[in-house]
Amino acid sequence: MDATFVAEKLLPMARTILHIDMDAFFAAIEQLDHPEYRGQPVIVGANPKGGQGRGVVSTASYEARKFGIHSAMPISRAYRLCPQGIFLPVRMKRYVEISRQVMTILQDYSPLVEPISIDEAFLDITGSLALFGGAEAIGWAIKKRIQQQTGGLTASVGIAPNKFVAKIASDLQKPDGFVVVKEKEVQGFLRDLPIFKLWGVGKKTEQRLRRIGITTIGELAVYPQDKLVRLFGKTGLHFWRLANGIDERPVIPSTPPKSVSQETTFETDTDDSEFIRLTLLRLAEALGKILRQQKLKGRTLTLKIRLQDFSTFTRSKTFTDFINAPDLLYRFAWEIFQKFDRQGKKVRLLGIGVSQLNTGGGEQLPLFGEQGNKRQKLYQIMDSLQAKFGKEAIVRAALKQERK
Repeated sequence: MDATFVAEKLLPMARTILHIDMDAFFAAIEQLDHPEYRGQPVIVGANPKGGQGRGVVSTASYEARKFGIHSAMPISRAYRLCPQGIFLPVRMKRYVEISRQVMTILQDYSPLVEPISIDEAFLDITGSLALFGGAEAIGWAIKKRIQQQTGGLTASVGIAPNKFVAKIASDLQKPDGFVVVKEKEVQGFLRDLPIFKLWGVGKKTEQRLRRIGITTIGELAVYPQDKLVRLFGKTGLHFWRLANGIDERPVIPSTPPKSVSQETTFETDTDDSEFIRLTLLRLAEALGKILRQQKLKGRTLTLKIRLQDFSTFTRSKTFTDFINAPDLLYRFAWEIFQKFDRQGKKVRLLGIGVSQLNTGGGEQLPLFGEQGNKRQKLYQIMDSLQAKFGKEAIVRAALKQERK
């Protein structure tokens, strides 16, 4: 066999990856639908209730960000920072509608589209370059079509040889950004960026890196690999590779979800056992419905508990079979909660999640014997009635009593 051929086979093929990120997506849609909000600080999320609200910010417009408001900030703090802001509830149905428009546009430029959230995605455009006139032409065409077809929304684009660099690039000139990083420019592009820009580097890891004199991605890139591995294990090698612009992960179209969850933040912290039990039942009902709609079941159930001091805990239980029935989700979540030691503290937030998912074909735990299939059919009937007549058309007696 020809040696040159072998060498070429072993070399990784040069790729062109595009990352697109919609700008302040939820808030931008609200400003699109309500022209009077344009130029105003718009905060989408929980009800601030005059600074007493309990939830968090989902998205803040760029006008609101000037006040220091950002996603995941407690809504009460956001209100204190900008009481004159326009605070709006999440309209997820509308945001999903626009997201589908955007993803449809992306599909016209490559079959390799990997959505990573409702408002951002990776595209491998390597095979599309000749067809559309090159990477930059594709990037500008996508931005123009999104703006035209959504009525004015903007997106930021990063183009690079791999996912990691493309994602950083898309973030550098927001909003309405456009940054291209060529193969030969990767290390220079990364060199002076702060270390927290590296995927996986949170506040604690950043502090550890700073203690050994690493403050930029470039400094990490030249740090000895063996020392990083001793400090961080396999993650240290991962950091080193990213810092040197090495990221071989492919763009994987339509990746199935790894987990599905539902959670709620209480209006006031509570230690009312019955109220907590009914909340878990309500969460289990909502989660079970989502799983049925997506034809999913899972083997691991996780209960999330946040206490009054904001300390957050998760407790999990893994089964031999797959489940999605609300009865089972509720039963096991309640069992886990009862065993959890709150040390006398009240509960601020509860959540139930299911992971290790498969399609809906897995077997339900046989806890109800022959009743299992009957219950599955019952849930299907409930879903149909609620879809036709509204979610209040049929409700569990316990939850109906709670609402009175």
